[in-house]
Amino acid sequence: MMRCVIIDDEPAARSVLEQYIADTPELQLTESCKNALEARKVVKEKDVDLLFLDVNMPRLSGIEFLKTLNNAPRVILTTAYSEYALEGYELDVVDYLLKPFSFERFLKAVDKAWDKTEASQAADQVITIKADGKLYRVGVNDIMFAESQGDYITVHTKEKKLTFNQTLKDFYSQLPESLFSRVHKSYVVALAKIDYLEGNLIKLGNHSLPVGKAYKEAFLEKYTA
Repeated sequence: MMRCVIIDDEPAARSVLEQYIADTPELQLTESCKNALEARKVVKEKDVDLLFLDVNMPRLSGIEFLKTLNNAPRVILTTAYSEYALEGYELDVVDYLLKPFSFERFLKAVDKAWDKTEASQAADQVITIKADGKLYRVGVNDIMFAESQGDYITVHTKEKKLTFNQTLKDFYSQLPESLFSRVHKSYVVALAKIDYLEGNLIKLGNHSLPVGKAYKEAFLEKYTA
């Protein structure tokens, strides 16, 4: 669940976002603010994960407000003016919604925010693996790919390979879904570790992995998101 705040001086724009948020199960509306000064108090006093921030507001614009925050939540900019897009991305916003935007486009922006949240959480996530009679703690962000070999799988990191008894399906279920993809009946890959895709081959460092026909569409949807 992501706790979010709307910041927009237009009542109609706030109303649209309030309805979109109400229709999105993974979102919880904490506050709907009519200006940036009102939002400053909310962000300081409450736990907020995501801001829907209008750019063009009186007294303090959305961009100016964002620059005042030391530890800003994730931010999705909303505005009718496309010229602010570049400056917004320079401030590391998640996405930029050009008004008027559809519910489908809104959901794509929310998915990006969710993926960034998962990636941040994965930085601290550790999986315990029993291999060679030893227990290893492996950071999720260290995993490059896993390959199936019958009833065993081998997990590859930059430093080592660990082989142990588990199905690839069960291992994949332990990983953050937005960060990894099943690309073949025998392979699961960390999306961020892919150097490039050429045809049906994935290149990761010195490794070349095939992309299975049955998995390609779902993989490409994640890889190109």
